[in-house]
Amino acid sequence: MKGKIMKQVSQIKLIACLMTVALVWGCSQTQTKEKYQTTVSIQGEKFLINNVPTYKERRWEGYPIEGLLMNARMVQGIFDDLNPETAGRWKYEDTQTWDADRNTDEFVKAMDSWYAHGLLAFTINMQGGSPLGYGNKGWINSAIDPKGQLRPEYMTRLERILDKANEIGMVAILGLFYNDQEDLLEDEAAVLRGVDNTIDWLFAHNYRNVIIEINNECNLKYRHKILQPNRVHEVIERIQSKEKNGHRYLAGTSYSGRQIPRENVVGVADFLLIHGNGVKDPAMIPEMVRKTKAVKGYAPKPILFNEDDHFDFDKPVNHLVLAVKAYASWGYFDYRKKGEGYENGFQSVPVDWKISSPRKKGFFGKLKEITGGLD
Repeated sequence: MKGKIMKQVSQIKLIACLMTVALVWGCSQTQTKEKYQTTVSIQGEKFLINNVPTYKERRWEGYPIEGLLMNARMVQGIFDDLNPETAGRWKYEDTQTWDADRNTDEFVKAMDSWYAHGLLAFTINMQGGSPLGYGNKGWINSAIDPKGQLRPEYMTRLERILDKANEIGMVAILGLFYNDQEDLLEDEAAVLRGVDNTIDWLFAHNYRNVIIEINNECNLKYRHKILQPNRVHEVIERIQSKEKNGHRYLAGTSYSGRQIPRENVVGVADFLLIHGNGVKDPAMIPEMVRKTKAVKGYAPKPILFNEDDHFDFDKPVNHLVLAVKAYASWGYFDYRKKGEGYENGFQSVPVDWKISSPRKKGFFGKLKEITGGLD
């Protein structure tokens, strides 16, 4: 009997010991997440990370860089194709198969290099972008299902990316809807459900390094009226109304190339997104910034180009340089052009996420020159 009691006591001690170890491990994990917490905020026209202006005190050729959010369009980080008829076209050359997890893993692996060159933000979309650069031909790529529920496998991949960004001090510009995919949602209620579920998911994971782009180029062909130019501000305000633990998500939406944000968005958005696609005269870049500031209701807030497919980084005049001189953040958009190899582009699937092509090296080299790079 005594031996049996002693055995039970030993078992109780072992259980207590294991519980202690688990508690210590759990606390360690919590402390780690807190240690690497990256928080983005806005003060006037400037972006701040952890209450410090970005690129603090940095100037380039006499122009202020402090407060800008230099970025790149990396929208395919969680890409998959749920249409079996088109899924096979994205296969990797080396394996002859498509692998969504490999795509995300390689994205995460490349992030340190982007950051070291001075990239502070990237646009990543819940519904991706055209995997050919432009156009849609039947593929299905959406983290939001037709009823507005989140697809767990997509969100698991997004979590890996946001965790890495949080760790190294990067900001994610999270796009919710893309014009060639939003029509898959059943109705407006599903759209709003998708918005609410995404914001609730971000709150549940305590991400504070995320800002929201409601939809890519809201003035294009969106089926749901809530995502069209006349009403998209309602979604911005819906997100702004949600707060948890003293935090809310900053939100805005973008317009297609050469277009200026409209009054209803300018008046409520936390930041203004414009695109440089289709601009033939580089002088139009600073003019777009000037015109945006002239829209009725504008108050000092950041202006970002987060999509521009112009390059010429070796020339003294290019869109990146002109945006910086106009005190607007600039976003690099690059896709694989006809006849180019795998190493080209950040949007064409499968993506080589490394700084691997002459255009990529040109952008990141110029970015490092302007920002001074980041540790």
